[in-house]
Amino acid sequence: MNGVNGGLRQSMAWLHTWAGLLVGWLLLAIFATGTSAYFQDEITRWMQPEITGQRQITLASERALDWLQKNQPGADSWSITLPGPRAIASTVYWKPAGETRRSLRDHTITLDGNGEPVVSRATIGGFFLYRMHFDLHYMPVLWARWIVGFCAMFMLVAIISGVITHKKIFADFFTLRFGKGQRSWLDAHNLSAVLALPFHAMITFTGLVTLQSLYMPWGMTVAYPTVAAYSADAYGSEAPPVRSGNAAPVAPIAEMIRQARAAWGGAEPGYIDIAFPGDANGIVRMFRGGGDGMAARAKTLQFDAATGHMHPVPAAKGAASETESVMVGLHAGRYAPYLLRWLYFLCSLAGTVMVATGLILWTAKRRVQLPDPERPHIGFRLVERLNIASVAGLPLAFACHFLANRLLPLRMDGRPDWEVHAFFIAWGGSLVLACLLSPRRGWLALLAASTAAFAAIPVVDALTTDRWLVPSLLHGDWVFAGFDLTMIALAGALGFATWKVYKRPTVVVRRKRAATREVSA
Repeated sequence: MNGVNGGLRQSMAWLHTWAGLLVGWLLLAIFATGTSAYFQDEITRWMQPEITGQRQITLASERALDWLQKNQPGADSWSITLPGPRAIASTVYWKPAGETRRSLRDHTITLDGNGEPVVSRATIGGFFLYRMHFDLHYMPVLWARWIVGFCAMFMLVAIISGVITHKKIFADFFTLRFGKGQRSWLDAHNLSAVLALPFHAMITFTGLVTLQSLYMPWGMTVAYPTVAAYSADAYGSEAPPVRSGNAAPVAPIAEMIRQARAAWGGAEPGYIDIAFPGDANGIVRMFRGGGDGMAARAKTLQFDAATGHMHPVPAAKGAASETESVMVGLHAGRYAPYLLRWLYFLCSLAGTVMVATGLILWTAKRRVQLPDPERPHIGFRLVERLNIASVAGLPLAFACHFLANRLLPLRMDGRPDWEVHAFFIAWGGSLVLACLLSPRRGWLALLAASTAAFAAIPVVDALTTDRWLVPSLLHGDWVFAGFDLTMIALAGALGFATWKVYKRPTVVVRRKRAATREVSA
């Protein structure tokens, strides 16, 4: 507690250290899964190699409606998720008449790029990693979002206190010394933090903004009697339709899409929902797709399903709603073209490295302060094992998740769930291994396992599909080729880390009181 009683910089250093450590392990998972989410569409495409073709919005919509009219004519609702700018598949959902809730797994089909139904392996795709970074898993969503918000607030505190603590924040940008033990970890931590500091601050603050109505609902509850009233005012809504009992086919969807494009300045729809299709009172709701603007909240148009007549365009949002929408869009990055998306990815990867090196630095710094470094107290041992499982075990979890997509039986019951289970089984196994082995052996074992697992992905891909690296390069299929090349790059980086740990000599740590003892690095 000495830092609390010192000057401002000492107090901020104490706050920075503990704010980062207490939530660091979960923050690492949040940053890592959020980093991968910038390419969630590409990950989903890789995890569904059976789906081919090109993105065709109008054709996909028409083919989807044709299939629904033939196979689900009496359903209460039809929905079509259309491919975004980086996707080709469409997903069709329906709710049978009389059902109180929609079962997405039981009432859904996938269409390929030509709008034809296709049988592909069941998978959650990149959506799991995207949702993992703010909904976690195996727990109620509300609890998860409160926990993630708590971690994000600690992250914001760590960023601000870290800036105050650093005396030479700009000099740190140009300093990275290798092979210097604790000094090297500090340099890596400083460099990864300073390199993308504006991004780290933006992504943390806008992450809190995305769920601001959950964390700070009091203004809404004071101004509005119900949440529904607030939503109607903020996002606009019309009274839900009532089934008339008079049959009427759905008007041509292509004309509605044409009107929507005109209203949105050429932007494409991303989602179509039809309430009471085949009824004279049916309503088509069309939601603007993402990727063509920074604002994230989808604009909506409504049409009479039977006639195709467009309802009046909703009034423009107020400045507060537009600002909130843009901040959510900044966080998600769906508007970003590929070059900017890679910048998002690299900055977020730097944030992951920042958290990881901060956790390692904590143990490296305190090991030399222990009375007996060879026999650390239980608190130190707990932090050290959690660091090993988080930093070296989390990559293994990612790799096992991708391998499960290729190796699990294609018609296995609960296949998407087992892809996710593979992630957590590998991560939990990493913690067990870290607790059973000495720290040095734990680092080596998990880093080597992660290296092997990532290196195995392109090999398994070649053995299980015809869209592996070489054919993908020859046909210019850069999504599949890029994924395998990224796996090879990650395997190389982890292999280098494994080699560095293996070659690192035993260091001498001087005890506070007496003799010098050798401890593992």
